[in-house]
Amino acid sequence: MGDTFLWDAVNSSECSQHADHALCILRNPWFYLAGIPTVLLTGISKGGFGGIAMISVPLLALVMSPVTAAGVMLPILIVMDALSVWTYRCDVDWTHLKVLLPGAVLGIAGGYISIGWMNDDVIRLLLAALVVCFLVYTWFMRGAGEISPVYEAEFVKGGLWGCLSGYTSFLAHAGAPPMHVYLIPKQLEPRVFAATGVVFFAFVNLLKLPPYLMTGQISSANLLMSIILLPFAPLGVALGVFMNKRIPKKTFFNILYVALLLVAAKLVFDGWSGLS
Repeated sequence: MGDTFLWDAVNSSECSQHADHALCILRNPWFYLAGIPTVLLTGISKGGFGGIAMISVPLLALVMSPVTAAGVMLPILIVMDALSVWTYRCDVDWTHLKVLLPGAVLGIAGGYISIGWMNDDVIRLLLAALVVCFLVYTWFMRGAGEISPVYEAEFVKGGLWGCLSGYTSFLAHAGAPPMHVYLIPKQLEPRVFAATGVVFFAFVNLLKLPPYLMTGQISSANLLMSIILLPFAPLGVALGVFMNKRIPKKTFFNILYVALLLVAAKLVFDGWSGLS
């Protein structure tokens, strides 16, 4: 087992070629031990436990490059988005989307520019920082009590939070917390809130597709891994619907937050070891 991440075999010389690299990954049990729970959790998020999809890249980054992990997950997210958009197509608040999306475009552009000078270990540390910020944000929101509503669209705030959401989404599909910071005070109806978030990230994920192709994050090898994992996506959605009716959300999220903290700790260890 490698010093810097769980699965050093995928970087060995025998896996240096693109196709061989994918075959090495697909033959290794660590891919399935990390990849299947990742897709299931993402599906569960779409099925009624929104906000947990950001675990996808940090969890996969335990067994592969975080850049590769983001590339593997994007096609799966786009398929999930298509199903979700159809479900929520009539409930979207376009006023707030028009405020958020221009900033998201700038954030995606910033992510594309910056990813070229960040190596995998720096990205691992950044992912860990994003996880910690998400946990702190969640803790703050739980203790904040009732938030004073601001119903109208705010172009400056919407642009800034949209930009941050686009940037973190480009790096790690972790754009939900910044978007929530802007959208929660709008006091939208639950279904309208969910619909607006679903359509926002459907646009964001489609906008990420060209730069992901240009950076090589979506390749034939990565797409093969996406296809292998894709069948678990609808199962995750079905599990989310099932669990939403039977398992207290507080219990589920408390378990997940502990898991996220452990993932962040492992990413810090791997990233720091790789840089030192």
